[in-house]
Amino acid sequence: MQRLFDQLEAVTRLPVTGQSIKVSLKKHGGIQPRRSGRISKPIAASLKMKPNPGNPHPLTRTTIIHSFAVILLISIAENSTVNCAMPPSFEESQAEPVIYTGDESADPRFHHGGFRQAVGVHRYQALRANRTMAPEGGTVGWTYNHAPMLAHWNGRFWLNYVSNLVEEHGIPGRTGLISSTDGRHWEKPGVAFPVVSLPEILPPPRYFRDRQLDPVPEGTGSIMHQRMGWYVAPDGRLLTSGFYSYCPNVRWGPNRGQGLGRVVREIHADGSLGPIFFVRYNSHADWDENNTPFPFFTESDDPGFVAACEALLLDKLITLQWWEDDRGNDGFFAYQVPDDLVPGAKTFGTIPEDDPEYIEPKALSYFKRPDGVTVGVWKNGLATLSPDDGLTWTKGIHTLPESSAKIWGQRTDDGHYALVYDHSATLRNRFPLVVITGDDGHAFNNLLDVHAEVPPMRYRGVNKAFGPQYIRGIVPGNGNPPGDHLWLTYSVNKEDLWVSNVRVPITGTVTSHVDQTFEGLDSEADLEWWNLYVPQWAPVSIVPDPWDPGNRCLELRDEEPYDYAKAERIIPATQRLRVTFKLLQRAYGLNGLEFEIHGARGERLMRLWFDPDEIAFDLDGVEETRGSFDIGTWHEILIELDCAEETYSCSVDGRTIHPDLELQNNVDAAQRLVFRTGPWRMDVRQYLLPGEPSAPGVWDADQPGADVKTKASAYLIDDVRSEVY
Repeated sequence: MQRLFDQLEAVTRLPVTGQSIKVSLKKHGGIQPRRSGRISKPIAASLKMKPNPGNPHPLTRTTIIHSFAVILLISIAENSTVNCAMPPSFEESQAEPVIYTGDESADPRFHHGGFRQAVGVHRYQALRANRTMAPEGGTVGWTYNHAPMLAHWNGRFWLNYVSNLVEEHGIPGRTGLISSTDGRHWEKPGVAFPVVSLPEILPPPRYFRDRQLDPVPEGTGSIMHQRMGWYVAPDGRLLTSGFYSYCPNVRWGPNRGQGLGRVVREIHADGSLGPIFFVRYNSHADWDENNTPFPFFTESDDPGFVAACEALLLDKLITLQWWEDDRGNDGFFAYQVPDDLVPGAKTFGTIPEDDPEYIEPKALSYFKRPDGVTVGVWKNGLATLSPDDGLTWTKGIHTLPESSAKIWGQRTDDGHYALVYDHSATLRNRFPLVVITGDDGHAFNNLLDVHAEVPPMRYRGVNKAFGPQYIRGIVPGNGNPPGDHLWLTYSVNKEDLWVSNVRVPITGTVTSHVDQTFEGLDSEADLEWWNLYVPQWAPVSIVPDPWDPGNRCLELRDEEPYDYAKAERIIPATQRLRVTFKLLQRAYGLNGLEFEIHGARGERLMRLWFDPDEIAFDLDGVEETRGSFDIGTWHEILIELDCAEETYSCSVDGRTIHPDLELQNNVDAAQRLVFRTGPWRMDVRQYLLPGEPSAPGVWDADQPGADVKTKASAYLIDDVRSEVY
C-alpha cells in the first residue's frame, strides 16, 4: 500500500500539461471495501478532466494520476481482510503460490469425474452454433466459438469471444459480441472486430521454430486471438479489445508473436460501437501504422477515448494478459521471459526439472490475497506472485491437472477464494469443470463440479476438444453484477458459449430437505438451491399451471436434437428416502422425461422414464412391468427408497406400481434428485477411447439434423418434496 502512495506522490511531481483533476468519493463517507475485493457498488469515483486544447493527446499527468487513483481505491478494497485467513509469507509461498490440499482424483469413466456438485449452479447457453441457420445472420454460420470474456457494465452483461468459420486456427476469424440484461437471455450475436484482408506475408521463421513456411497470399482473411477482452476505464467508459493476426495454416496458431497488434473500440451506453483503433502494434514483427488497416488510438478526435486507452496501457495487470499474442521485448511487459524461450516449444512437464522460467506465461488470471500480494495463475502449470501490483513477479508452479485449458481465480463476495478449472483425469480431456475454494488465496480444497455436461460435438473441425473449457470470470474492475454469485463463462466443445452463476457461499451440501411448490417465484433464477442446465433450445422456466393459472410450476421444454434440459436438487444424505412430486406431460417430442435419484458422486440408484402412454422402470438392460400414463393430466409420483435394503418402490396417484425394485448401484445414502429431458450420457467411453485420436473433431463428421429444432417436448413439475421415512 505504501508503495502505491509513493508512486502517486511521484506522479504528482511531473510537469503540468494544462489539465486539472478533481477526485470525489460519493456517499458513505468514502471508500467502502467489499469482501469480494471489489469496490462497493454504492461508491462512485468521479474524475473530471479539462483538456488542454493545444495538446489533447499526450500521456499526461492527469491521465497517470487518474489511473493510479483508481488503482489505489481498488487496492484498498482488495486489501480488506474480512473473513479471510492469512496465507504463508511471500517468501514461503513463491515455489507453489497455490496448492490443492485435498486428495480427490477424477474417475476417468465419467464426465462428472465422480465428484460432488456445487449447490445452486445455473448454467445458460449464451450462443448455440448453427452452420446453416446462423444466429448472427448471413448464409453460413460460424461454428468455432471459443475463449469468451465476460464483463458487467451499464446494467448489462457483455461477452466477447473468438469466432472462426469452421475450426481452430482456420481462417477467417473474427471477434464476436453478445450482451444480456440478466445473464440468462442473450441477444443475437454481433461482430466486435471483423475479418480484414491481409497484405502478402512471408512468415518470419523465428516465430515458427525456424521453419520457412509458404507465403500468406494477399487478400487472405485475418484471424483473431485474445486472452483479454474488456476494460472499464477510470471515467467509466467500456472498451472491448482483440488481437489481429494470421495463421500460415491450421497447424500454426495466431498467438506466436507474428500478429499485427492489439485493437480496441468503445462500446457506448446504447450498445453502439465506436471506431476501431490499434492501441499497440507488434513492431518487432514489423507491423506499424503503414501496413495495418486501422489508425492508432492517438488519431481519435475524442480526448476521453484517448485518455481511456492511455489508462489501459498503464495497467500492468490488465495488459500482462496480452503477452502471449504480443511477445514484445521492448520493456512494455513487467514479466520477463528468457531470450531462448521458443514459442510453443516448452511447457510444464516437458522442460528440464519443470523450470517455471521456461513455461510460457499464457492466459493470466489474477487476484489479491489478504496480505495484498497478487497471485497469478496461468496455463501449463505456471503460478506467480507479485508484491507490487504487477510491477515485478516471482515464478513458481501449480500442480492442478488443468489440461492446458485455463484456470480462473477470484476472491468471491463472501471474502473467500475460488479456483475454477478442468480437473482432467487424463490430461487429454477437458472435463469436468470444477471449483475448489479456500480462505487465504493459497491453499484450496472442497473440490466440486460446476459443469460436467458434455453433449455431442455437432460440427467437425481441427483442434476441437470435448467439454467445458477456457474458463473466465469477471476481471476485477470490469463490473460486479447484482447479488453475490460467482459468474463464469466458457465454451463447450469449442462451438457453443455458456455463462453460469454459482451460489455463494460455495458448498456441496445442504441441511434441509426439499419442499418446493414454485409459488411466488418470478423465474427459474429464483431457484437458489437447484442446479439448472439450460440450452437455448431446451429452456427451464417457471410457468402458470394450464389447468389453474394461479398455480406456478416448473417447466422443462426440449426442442434440441443433441442436448437436454436438466433440473437437479441436492438433498441431505438420506438412507431411507421418500420423494413425492407431481408431473404433467404437456407435449411429447423426441425425448421423454427421465427422473433419477443419485448418490452424492453421481451414482445412479434408479430411473423412471415417461412417454405418452407409460411410465417405465428400466436401467442396465432391466425391463420391468410398465405403468400407464397419459398426456395433459397431473399425476402424483411417490418413491420410497432404502439404501440399506437396496430397494425402492413406486406409486402413481396412490396406486403401487412396483413395491420392491432393486437399486442399480449400492451407496450408503441418496443425495440428489434429477429431472432430465433425455437419456443419461455421463459415460466417457463413447467419446474418448484408449488409442483414439486426441482431436476427435478431425475424424468425426457433422451431426445430421443439428441445425433444426425437433418436435417439442414439455413437462410440468410441481410440489417436489423429500423426507426421511
